[in-house]
Amino acid sequence: MKKAIPFLVLAMLVVACNNSKEKENPNKSEEQMSNTENPLLSESTLPYGAPDFSKIKDEDFKPAMLEGIEQQKEAVNAIANSSEEPTFENTVLALEKSGKLLNRSSQIFYALAGSNTNDTLQAVEEEMAPKLAAQNDMIYLNDKLFQRFKTLYDKKEALNLDAESLKLLENYYENFEIAGAKLSSEDKEKLKEYNEKIATLTTKFGKMLLDANNAGAVTFTNKDDLAGVDEDFLKSKKNKDGNGWTIPLQNTTQQPLLQSMENRESRKKLFIAAWNRADQGANDTRETIKELVEVRAQKAKLLGFNNYAEWSLQKTMAKTPENVNKFFSGLIPAATAKAQTEADEIQKMIKSKGQGFTLEPWDWNYYAEMVRKEKYDLDENQIKPYFEINNVLEKGVFFAANKLYGITYKERTDIPVYQEDVKVYELFEENGDPLGLFYTDYFARPSKSGGAWMDNFVTQSKLYNKKPVIYNVLNIPKPVGNDPALLTYDEVSTMFHEFGHALHGLFANQQYPSLSGTSVARDFVEFPSQFNENWALYPEVLKNYALHYKTGEQIPQELIDKIKNSGTFNQGYSLTENLAASNLDMQWHTIAADRKIEDVNAFEKEALHKTKLDVVQAVPPRYRSTYFSHIFAGGYAAGYYSYSWTEMLDHDAFNWFETHGGMTRENGQRFRDMVLSRGNTLDLEKMYKNWRGSDPKIEPMLKARGLE
Repeated sequence: MKKAIPFLVLAMLVVACNNSKEKENPNKSEEQMSNTENPLLSESTLPYGAPDFSKIKDEDFKPAMLEGIEQQKEAVNAIANSSEEPTFENTVLALEKSGKLLNRSSQIFYALAGSNTNDTLQAVEEEMAPKLAAQNDMIYLNDKLFQRFKTLYDKKEALNLDAESLKLLENYYENFEIAGAKLSSEDKEKLKEYNEKIATLTTKFGKMLLDANNAGAVTFTNKDDLAGVDEDFLKSKKNKDGNGWTIPLQNTTQQPLLQSMENRESRKKLFIAAWNRADQGANDTRETIKELVEVRAQKAKLLGFNNYAEWSLQKTMAKTPENVNKFFSGLIPAATAKAQTEADEIQKMIKSKGQGFTLEPWDWNYYAEMVRKEKYDLDENQIKPYFEINNVLEKGVFFAANKLYGITYKERTDIPVYQEDVKVYELFEENGDPLGLFYTDYFARPSKSGGAWMDNFVTQSKLYNKKPVIYNVLNIPKPVGNDPALLTYDEVSTMFHEFGHALHGLFANQQYPSLSGTSVARDFVEFPSQFNENWALYPEVLKNYALHYKTGEQIPQELIDKIKNSGTFNQGYSLTENLAASNLDMQWHTIAADRKIEDVNAFEKEALHKTKLDVVQAVPPRYRSTYFSHIFAGGYAAGYYSYSWTEMLDHDAFNWFETHGGMTRENGQRFRDMVLSRGNTLDLEKMYKNWRGSDPKIEPMLKARGLE
């Protein structure tokens, strides 16, 4: 997942400022402000401008962001009220250069708010959300500013701009239009109210969900109830008082432990805790959801659209909700049919074990694992010893990047981190030139939001001679003491996935920061990450990193064959649960403004029923509405479909690699030059077609999923 800073509703971050000022002394430069006690008020002196977490304190963020807001307001007002005729330099470039302090401090703040939060940071997040939404409106609903951009846009061909500068002008102009710049003054005031409310509600949802995840953890006091669960895992979950084991909840509906729990009542207890985590008490998110979707629908109506999805999809590859639904219509029948076949197989397995109950969601993973063992003779516990976390990263993820793109790495222990588990690596080009910094934060903790994501501490741009500083966050259970962290194959895939996002940011080669790297549409941004997952099982890569943590023995070919042969196993389930979540998202965001939802759970049930995604009752959506962080807190509203959409791109792209010689430096360099390094400088359909030689085809995806 590429995580978006919450207040950037349009995923547009206006960055950098050359004329930073303090209100008390407008002639005082930002560099002169470095003498103050707040380290965020000046550029970091660390390599690559990396955040100096040895100096940054929680209480530094609010004053830094407030000061950044004021500095940007002054800069924007100066542009809008200028008596000079608009030019690219005094209007477009000047806006691109507004907000350096705000950008720097908010990027660092939201990194910590997501991965290592506390009461202080949560309070700041809650207070700043509406202020930052208002800041966005201050820019994009400023009529004088918009008119200057319109003047330039209307004569753009005569400006003789280079391609990237022209794209920057067009991007800003489109963003102004989408944001509501053409509304009347009265309607702009209404829109500001909606935007402020949306920012407040999404922040509230995120906080409630974090609390719900933590409060929903399940404690077992009888070890027999945890029969089948890995002993090393249980050691890490032993309560401090020695009385029982507490199992934290993952962000998804299904929980990893359900695959190994032998006790059916324990499985049900854990599943129900996950299912109902945000349906009750102080952490009940349903009222927040109802209010949020209603305000989003009202906003869309004000902007002239039938629903929020229509408005939100304007700058995506899909373009319209109808195109998304058409895409799904070709997948749902095949996915649910395969899921039903899988359910029938699992039901037979249950019966063969002398059990007479009907398959329920909490049974699926446990008995599916039995089916997998029987059909493919593959046991997850057989392969985990070969997936030690450091080997996966350094001999797998980094190794693949070296083979494809020539990059190398060196761990940096001299750069401060925000939490003891975080590691920092410096990455280098094939010729030894520095590429950027890469942080890993892989272990779960109560202060971290669920899921996995990538983002930037520092965004690449030639304008400011900045190289990228990027981080990946996962939620892998942390082992006790010196025990090794052994990963499931899903966790291995996730590590490759998030590094695909990192490569997209690391290879950025843009002049302007707002077009750099991953600043692309949601239904393209997941393409490089999902594509990178393909290398996890590539023979040359797998044999390099899949080494037994005790003996160093390479994973045997027999196990590799089993993993590959089982590649299409359970894919009906996997795709159906994702399509169910994606359709829930689209249903919530195609609600008309005059419709009021009375019951969140009833709406969810009806939404799944009418899209025929409830036909296999043992397959629940990957996320229920009440804990669907992507769409109600994470910037993916009307955008969760992008994971399936970009899966189509990723399988089509990997098919190209396979037919052109596979993992070669030549192929990797071509992909880097034509896709990964281009940021948002080209039309995305054109970018893909230029590289691929044709439009993407869905057949490779269907084949990979075992649906044809």
